[in-house]
Amino acid sequence: MKVFVQVPCLNEEATLPLVLASIPKIIPNVDELEILIIDDGSSDKTIEVAKKHGVKHFVHHTRNMGLARSFRDGIDYALSHGADIVVNTDGDNQYPQERIADLVQPIIAGEADIVIGDRQTSKIAHFSGFKKFMQRFGSWVVNKVADTDLPDAASGFRAYSRGSLYKINIVTQFSYCMETIIQAGNKRLRIVSIPIETNKKTRESRLFKNIGQHMVQSGKAILRSYIMFKPYVVFLSLGSIFAILGLIPFARFGYFLLRGESDGHLQSLVFGSAMIVGALLSFALLVISDLLRINRILLEDQLERVKELQYTKKNHEK
Repeated sequence: MKVFVQVPCLNEEATLPLVLASIPKIIPNVDELEILIIDDGSSDKTIEVAKKHGVKHFVHHTRNMGLARSFRDGIDYALSHGADIVVNTDGDNQYPQERIADLVQPIIAGEADIVIGDRQTSKIAHFSGFKKFMQRFGSWVVNKVADTDLPDAASGFRAYSRGSLYKINIVTQFSYCMETIIQAGNKRLRIVSIPIETNKKTRESRLFKNIGQHMVQSGKAILRSYIMFKPYVVFLSLGSIFAILGLIPFARFGYFLLRGESDGHLQSLVFGSAMIVGALLSFALLVISDLLRINRILLEDQLERVKELQYTKKNHEK
């Protein structure tokens, strides 16, 4: 059993020693434990610090590519080097790396495909009341979209099995956290949570400038994923609403027409026609998006097999 612990870094020379020092050297039921540093365009001594601590595996970005791309490139490297499980933590020492052993055990035991560390955000002192509320609300939305029951969907402290990573495809450019849960939930992968306690805050987040930006970007990722997996819910609902809004003014116009008082009520006919057109467009988009969903499923099935062949071949060559 080979485990890769990947650490995305952007100028983390100050906190990276704390992260590397707290990663376990030995994990029960794990034969090999490797550390992978994903340098997302750092301009400080992050790489030198990692090398001094004995890290041998690196992915380099010449400029900042973002957390989602860093995660994806790290996964590609880890799978190419024979990883059976990939653990993701952060370079700011937010997460308790000593709990990595607990994080991987449900996967080793065959009880889970993905394990997420629940930060118990209600207990985090430096989170404002509004941020705690938004974390709970965001997790609730993701759970509804993914048909899961996870208390902390935004946590980046996670372990993924090799098989789950074959099935997940990152398309967002912002953060992979929400998207991977929605994909995994809709693909019926087993996801479990374990409670953890975060370390003291070391710096402000570099992923987003403020909570508003985080909400907008996360909302876009959730909506995109929801439409990908359940387009009929979105477009059927929109079409039904437009249809109702169109039929009501048509009925109103018809009522006055039967009474011979249709003059002066053409606005009902115009508004109703516009709503009916909206309904027809929504139903047309429903058909198109559902066909695209089916096509995406077929393509992802092929991609999963391609990944398995690709990484198996690479590992055999080594």
